[in-house]
Amino acid sequence: MKPDCPGGLVQVDTVFITLAPGRAIKHFTAYDPVARWTVAKAAKRATAAAASLFLDKVLAEMPFPVTGIQVDGGSEFKAEFEEACQAKGLALYELPPKSPQLNGAVERCNGVWRYEFYGVYDLPANVEALNPLLDSFQHLYNHHRPHGALAGMTPARYLARLQASETPPSHMS
Repeated sequence: MKPDCPGGLVQVDTVFITLAPGRAIKHFTAYDPVARWTVAKAAKRATAAAASLFLDKVLAEMPFPVTGIQVDGGSEFKAEFEEACQAKGLALYELPPKSPQLNGAVERCNGVWRYEFYGVYDLPANVEALNPLLDSFQHLYNHHRPHGALAGMTPARYLARLQASETPPSHMS
């Protein structure tokens, strides 16, 4: 599927990250390929329960309504996650096995998280201390980091322009 508006199809994925020797986490990423907006959260393990909690964060922090979610066939996106999507009225699209190129936008965003966040900062070795730092970088990414695909605008600026162009003219003019 090719989304044509923000929230039409948000790609969600997980990445295994080693914070320190013997200290690994699962990083959840949600990415909207139209607005280039990202939401992230770290968890101790990639479970369906953790993915369901992440879904709540995605819906709360995306600045537009989300109507569709696209995932790979990972076990964290089964059972409880599928039920959460259904309960929230979200269309859920599962990609065929061994096809990460179909989730290319979130895979690219995972690279940004890996190289611009995890590869640069001195980070705590526990999830509880890491998540507030993820929130800070997420804000930086969405509000201050320009994107070539958005003609040098930030995702927040792009959305503001999109909203301004969709606002109907006032009858008071």
